[in-house]
Amino acid sequence: MLIIGNKHSSYALFSISSLLAASDQAAKLLVQQSMAYGESISVTPFFNWVHVWNTGAAFSLFANGGGWQRYFLIGIAVVVSIFLIKLILENRHKGEAFAYSLILGGAMGNLIDRIFRGYVVDSFDFYWRDWHWPAFNLADIAIVTGALLFVSGSLLGEKTNTNTNPDRQG
Repeated sequence: MLIIGNKHSSYALFSISSLLAASDQAAKLLVQQSMAYGESISVTPFFNWVHVWNTGAAFSLFANGGGWQRYFLIGIAVVVSIFLIKLILENRHKGEAFAYSLILGGAMGNLIDRIFRGYVVDSFDFYWRDWHWPAFNLADIAIVTGALLFVSGSLLGEKTNTNTNPDRQG
């Protein structure tokens, strides 16, 4: 990607993260403004648009923790975000850096929710008959997509496409 190959690639990657976090927040605001908590709108035979809250992590892990999990998950998100920012700034490999920017954008979207709402707003509900995949949001999609890109790049790609500044190598 040309935009990542130029001198300002870290800015482009942080822009992608910021755009993802802002889009996630806009979608969550739309859900909260237009739907009552617990409301579900059938869109297709396998997808509902819903308004649910998750006080836990993925798959509602720790959701019944009594409140401690909010601060625990905020702490984890802050530490992971700082680490991802460091990795993006190092920007050793274009594909990895792009994956990190997607994960950072998703982490920031859910972090904003936990700080200001105390829970994460989820709105996508895919199902088959009576079986529902746990509801999720745009931030979750960005995190999973970034993780899949990172894993696939690690397993399949060679790290010959570096974006390291030769002046910074020691």
